[in-house]
Amino acid sequence: MAHGDQDLALAEAFPDKLFTRALAQCAATGCSLTALRREVLAAFAASTRPLKAYEIVDRLSTPSRRISPISVYRSLDFLIELGIVHRLATQNAFVLCDHDHAQDETLVFMICQCCGDVDEAVLPGMTRSLAATADAHGFRSRGHSIELQGECEDCRSATSPTGRRG
Repeated sequence: MAHGDQDLALAEAFPDKLFTRALAQCAATGCSLTALRREVLAAFAASTRPLKAYEIVDRLSTPSRRISPISVYRSLDFLIELGIVHRLATQNAFVLCDHDHAQDETLVFMICQCCGDVDEAVLPGMTRSLAATADAHGFRSRGHSIELQGECEDCRSATSPTGRRG
């Protein structure tokens, strides 16, 4: 199958236009979405939760083809650079980015400790504050995110005896 045909097939498999966004980012930066990068992206699209690098290795490997962890990490680094995937430091895992935000904006990840769901939000005011703090200390930040641990609304509702928010 030619890359154009693969692109079309994969684009149809991603109803949220994730693959189309990745292709556009690649075109804008002059990079290419290699076969392995496509497979890593497809693993995320097929998952409902954050993935660890070795989970991706296991998902993509077959008895006749073992994917090397370093290759997956390189693909993840590439997808992070494109803004398609984020790393969750507290989970040592990776999650798809489903928001359109600037590369330098501060992100907050709300990670449910019950179901593992991750929600992402942008904190524009925090970005300015962190930049000012870094500048005051002569520090140049390469990115910033905040990870909140807790319970999502669905899990709180499920554990509340009245069915109301706890």
